[in-house]
Amino acid sequence: MRRATLLQAGTFIAIVAALAFLPSFASPYSVTLMIGMLGYVTLATAWALFSGPTRYVSLATVAFFGIGAYTCAVLSESVPYPVLLLIAGVIGLIVALVVGLSTLRLAGVYFVIFTFGLAELVRQLVTWYEVNMTGTLGRYIFLPVTPEGIYWQLLALAAATFVISWAVGRSRIGLALKVIGDDEVVAAHCGINIARVKIALFAVSSVIITLVGAIQAPRWTYVEPAIAFNPTISFLTLIMALLGGASRLGGPLLGAVPLFLLFEWLSANFPNHYSIILGLLFIAIVFVLPRGVLAFIEESWKRRHNGKSRAVPGVAE
Repeated sequence: MRRATLLQAGTFIAIVAALAFLPSFASPYSVTLMIGMLGYVTLATAWALFSGPTRYVSLATVAFFGIGAYTCAVLSESVPYPVLLLIAGVIGLIVALVVGLSTLRLAGVYFVIFTFGLAELVRQLVTWYEVNMTGTLGRYIFLPVTPEGIYWQLLALAAATFVISWAVGRSRIGLALKVIGDDEVVAAHCGINIARVKIALFAVSSVIITLVGAIQAPRWTYVEPAIAFNPTISFLTLIMALLGGASRLGGPLLGAVPLFLLFEWLSANFPNHYSIILGLLFIAIVFVLPRGVLAFIEESWKRRHNGKSRAVPGVAE
């Protein structure tokens, strides 16, 4: 078991190291494409960190992403870049704790509606402040951060998110989350502090999403509410996590990479029909692969294996 874990860790480190050298020989377009891909891989993995085991479908991804982007825009000329990222993470943590303390007792469709409303509320508040207080609708970002720098930051954050997800899945809090996702009444009778566990993971997930927004903001140069708080970000993150399998390690990665490439191709070739195709794809995933690709492959393999076992004489059923 320990040997297998060391082999997995070595493979993971080797892959991350290889990806770190990609900008050295890749074209500028390839680096830009990888930035977007890494951003969604991190968003989907962070989303699944909380929503996967608990089955709480959150549409607040864009709220925290936008908070990170706007924090970068507002403070880009006032504080050093590392401090800016730290401040963005702290703001994301505070908002997550406030939201968690007030709403994580909601469940089902009520939680989905609230998180969608939260994202829209934050966007409208930022828009109102910009128009009425600053007299503008957007901000320019002038930071000495190269595309390669953004790529390496996102790669480090994606790797850290993956490690956190792996560690949580093998910890007591990960087991508690699975019990909560199956039945909160049973979890409460087992002595699990449901509110504390949910708030802790929701906060970790939200801070990571906030940092993705702050790191990616300099690549736009100009940020406005329609860009930073685009609801498509929440839906794409959700679709990617569901396609791969939100409750499984590596599932969001498996869903994010092919879907991001597909969405890039669709937006370039069918800009007027992109939203319609996105909606149809979302419906198809929910109906055809409700538990994700990894679960579908595992279930198909088990059915095939069990079929072969029954076909072989002398094999106990």
